[in-house]
Amino acid sequence: MKKIETYINDLIIFEPEIYRDERGYFFESYNKKELKNINVDSDFVQDNESSSSYGVLRGLHFQEEPFDQAKLIRCLKGEVLDVVVDLRKKSSTYLKHFSIKLSDVNKYQLYIPKGFAHGFVVLSKNATFSYKVDNYYSPNHERGIIWNDSSLNIDWKVPKNKIIISDKDQKLPSLL
Repeated sequence: MKKIETYINDLIIFEPEIYRDERGYFFESYNKKELKNINVDSDFVQDNESSSSYGVLRGLHFQEEPFDQAKLIRCLKGEVLDVVVDLRKKSSTYLKHFSIKLSDVNKYQLYIPKGFAHGFVVLSKNATFSYKVDNYYSPNHERGIIWNDSSLNIDWKVPKNKIIISDKDQKLPSLL
């Protein structure tokens, strides 16, 4: 698996080595030992999956300590624009965001360490999204940032009138 650094420290893109032949393809989507060898030492305890249609935006979500979560995410079907916001106060990229297209074509995975808000929007007709987390969900520690926060100025690549967002996510606060 090829490791691709991002401009945000500890946020890593993984590009798998894909073996293709007349039958289709094969690749290793998770190898704890290989990740540990490159200092990604998260002990994933739960796998989550969602299915959404074009324009569905989920996020920006995070969990507060002691239920904060590192994630390993990927898009199994379709294409999404994945967005993370660095909430680590001591980070040189504090309050900066990063986005990447994840799809069933590029098969990229994104490792998101603890201390980030996370969200995605579906760019294809439908998408199936998968993520591993290293801590269990706690409703009492769930927080979020409104998707269209003007201080972040995120380009979601979907016209605003096509965005489909839950009532709960629509009520999330701004950063500042």
